[in-house]
Amino acid sequence: MKTIAISLVLASAFLASLSLHAAGIPETDKSKGVTPMKMVDNIHWFGQAAVKIAAGETVVYIDPYNLKKSDKAGIILITHSHGDHLSPDDIKKVATDKTVIIAPPDCDDKLAGIPHAILLKSFPGFSTNIGPVSITAVPAYNIVKPKFHPKKNNWVGYIVTLDGVKIYHSGDTERIPEMKTFTCDIAMLPLGQTYTMSGPGEAAAAAKDVKASIAVPIHFGMYEGKESDAETFKKLLEPAITVIIKKPE
Repeated sequence: MKTIAISLVLASAFLASLSLHAAGIPETDKSKGVTPMKMVDNIHWFGQAAVKIAAGETVVYIDPYNLKKSDKAGIILITHSHGDHLSPDDIKKVATDKTVIIAPPDCDDKLAGIPHAILLKSFPGFSTNIGPVSITAVPAYNIVKPKFHPKKNNWVGYIVTLDGVKIYHSGDTERIPEMKTFTCDIAMLPLGQTYTMSGPGEAAAAAKDVKASIAVPIHFGMYEGKESDAETFKKLLEPAITVIIKKPE
């Protein structure tokens, strides 16, 4: 049964790549010479783990939450089913009948009735290309506090590659061994100390594990963690890794 399920997911990914035009996602991106520092300007943070990556015609939302405006997303990525990461009301603000939604299987019920062109099921190791965007799902879980994000749930973070820049959104996770198995240019990591990392120090170590050149702290200031934690994170990493502290939009 597991083999059949994986085959269905791969078939869905193939369908996604065939349906790019229908999904309103450009097949090519003509922008040139994009650096990680230039790409980080295209990243918008809305609080918690809610992020928008907008580069030209490509609009990707990850865990949309606390959105104040409507928009049109080409791609929506959901890391897991907790309400501050999978918010149907917020997803409806940016989803259209041309949107590709990618989420773990346990998100299906909450996504029912939300407009989309294609719905793909993600799991650690899932990978697909949608227009100019390459997407890979990586593990996200707790080790010290497993009751919040158990490894067995197969929840994920995502590596989004656009214009040659690899952007890692960790989802809700602690520093896990798998972080040493992949690299990125920009790492978005949680500073929350109740449900995710133990503190800025652990998040800084994770940024080093994935060999990021730029780190953006997320998941702090709303329910847990303080603005001062982001400043501590910055002091721990610079000058080796540039830290960009975004203000929630």
